[in-house]
Amino acid sequence: MKKVVAADKAPAAIGPYSQAVQAGDFLFVSGQVPFDPQTGQLVAGSIEAQAERSLENVKAIVESAGFTMQQVVKATVFVTDMGNFAPVNGVYSRYFTENPPARSFVAVKELPRGAQVEIEVIVWKG
Repeated sequence: MKKVVAADKAPAAIGPYSQAVQAGDFLFVSGQVPFDPQTGQLVAGSIEAQAERSLENVKAIVESAGFTMQQVVKATVFVTDMGNFAPVNGVYSRYFTENPPARSFVAVKELPRGAQVEIEVIVWKG
């Protein structure tokens, strides 16, 4: 069964998509850019601040669906500058301290509203 997930503690979707969709024991979380959930505006500042906000948004959605960050099995990180690999990794490693998920790290030309990072995950309850 497919169930749409919407978390109050994460920014609302800015297009025709859901924050996440649960399908059985899996949760597919849409890419989260560093928007403040209160204002809907892009978080200003360093790449570290943007990565942290993106991951906090991911975490809010994951937890609102009854999952934990330790159940993330796959993550995809999109950045507009591959030179940000190390600083994003520094923030990312604080969210996945043990048995980190499989991951792709991809450079893209641009992201919504000038964001520097976007992170999506797949979570498994099993």
